[in-house]
Amino acid sequence: MTTLRRFLTDESGATSLEYGLIISLIFLVILSALTAFGGTGSGIFNTAMNSLKTAIGG
Repeated sequence: MTTLRRFLTDESGATSLEYGLIISLIFLVILSALTAFGGTGSGIFNTAMNSLKTAIGG
């Protein structure tokens, strides 16, 4: 019985679990931002590359 009580009150692994949750939430925010602005970013990049090609003469 004391082993079970000690196991239930042990909080040493809680910190790593909290850090894992924070990292996963940050990852989800970054992923959703990249998904939302990915098309716009590639359009800007393609426009810049086409301008450079025209300026070089190709």
